Amino acid sequence: ALGYILGLVYQKYSSVLSTRKAFSDNFVLLCMTTMLIIAIVKSSLALSLGLVGALSIVRFRAAIKEPEELMYLFFTIAVGLGLGADQRFITVVSFIIIIIVIVLKSGGKTKVADRNLYLSISASKNQHLDIEIIVAILNNYCFGIDMHRFDELETKTELSFLVGFSDHIALNNCKKELQQKYPSVSISFLDSKGLYAP
Repeated sequence: ALGYILGLVYQKYSSVLSTRKAFSDNFVLLCMTTMLIIAIVKSSLALSLGLVGALSIVRFRAAIKEPEELMYLFFTIAVGLGLGADQRFITVVSFIIIIIVIVLKSGGKTKVADRNLYLSISASKNQHLDIEIIVAILNNYCFGIDMHRFDELETKTELSFLVGFSDHIALNNCKKELQQKYPSVSISFLDSKGLYAP
């Protein structure tokens, strides 16, 4: 239950430019798994040492880029540790206090709903793409921009961004301005499920 509540708080108040719902869906499972591990090993020194040995050969390569994402993961693990160690009172009290701090820090304002898309811009080599102009256009319509890739090949130039739009009108206006500035470029907006807009 605490992991689920934390996931809802993350979705509403996080400032991370990513798919917040997909990331927060892992909180419940992570919290329960941590609680299970601690409940099993807390009464046995041999199991504790075995756990240390097992974890030493496990390598995680998750793409955690934002410090805020890491903070929420540690928070989830801490909740699992506290509940697994039967420290329910201090865990619940600390959980409530930290949630209040998160809400107060955000000013009580919820973040814009997830409408984060991958923007891909491709142009032939003879058409110069000015990154500063493109970023300036995106800043007019997006609430978040994160450049992922810039490829300058022999035949073409490609740019990739992770961008966030407040609504479909902003997306459409952004697309029109990019096409007006660079009429012959190829522009694609994609989400995790595939092509979103031409």
